[in-house]
Amino acid sequence: MSENKNLWVVVETEEGAAKTVGFELLSVGRTLADKLGQALVAVVLGKNVRTVANQAVAYGADQVLLVEGDEYDTYNTDAATYAVVALIRKYRPAIVLYGATANGRDLAPRVACQLETGLTADCTELDIEAETGNLVSTRPTFGGNLMATILCPDHRPQMSTVRPGVFKKAAPDPSRTGEIVAEDIHIAPEQIRVRLVDRIREVAEAVNLEEAEIIVSGGRGLKSGENFAMLRELADLLGGTVGASRAAVDAGWIPHAHQVGQTGKNVAPKLYLAVGISGAIQHLAGMSGSDTVVAINRDPNAPIFGVADYAVVGDLFEVVPALIEEIKKQRA
Repeated sequence: MSENKNLWVVVETEEGAAKTVGFELLSVGRTLADKLGQALVAVVLGKNVRTVANQAVAYGADQVLLVEGDEYDTYNTDAATYAVVALIRKYRPAIVLYGATANGRDLAPRVACQLETGLTADCTELDIEAETGNLVSTRPTFGGNLMATILCPDHRPQMSTVRPGVFKKAAPDPSRTGEIVAEDIHIAPEQIRVRLVDRIREVAEAVNLEEAEIIVSGGRGLKSGENFAMLRELADLLGGTVGASRAAVDAGWIPHAHQVGQTGKNVAPKLYLAVGISGAIQHLAGMSGSDTVVAINRDPNAPIFGVADYAVVGDLFEVVPALIEEIKKQRA
């Protein structure tokens, strides 16, 4: 396996733009590649995505493998798997990282199966074992009560998926230079068994928690689904997105797409408002990357206050309407 070298990050694109998780992985990938003394390589698939390739260099990539074509315009499981497997067989990387998005969770296991290698899913920590150079992948297990450390010493490449928001993306450096290699890889039309029939944009874009800079999340304290209306109003005023705890989702008050936590989505917004959320460990793990946390809860001993930058002890049914009115007043 000594011939396998370099650390790869698959940078997911959509409609010509990169998903943020790709840049987050390039940031941690830069650190890991430096520990290995090897190059950091970004893999970019899409249509007219050379701009993304240039961005990948700014975020730390030494080299970008750029695959463009009509079949990569929107994510297609057959086309993406074909291209990534072809690249890995040609260049033989030591490590490949993917975002644990809907597409990444589809692509990574398909690639792993074809290459007969291992895959660690939903990692929260990554490191390099000094003695062997093996990738050390850590992920929660047993409902978040234990952390498992997983290695893949006997097969290459080592592969892991990482949830969006787990790692912070570094500031881009426009002065960085890197090599962009255009790869001519195309799949025969008859090999594509899946096609996109329609995309419901309202659903796809309305609940984009991973990319949101402001999230207003509600929990069991809201008492009913109807009361999420005031959180939507507050989120609209702030230019944010509505999130929820598992308790609120399990109660049927709001769809699972809004859930923040280990069984939902990992988020890292600039501002996270936790309204009526007690702060179960699974929820805290999902929003721990937030820059600023504001918590509103009647219980002064709620665990959420242990991670909050600003704690408001009070009745959310009084605090949230007052906050909404104050924002409206300031903007009048």
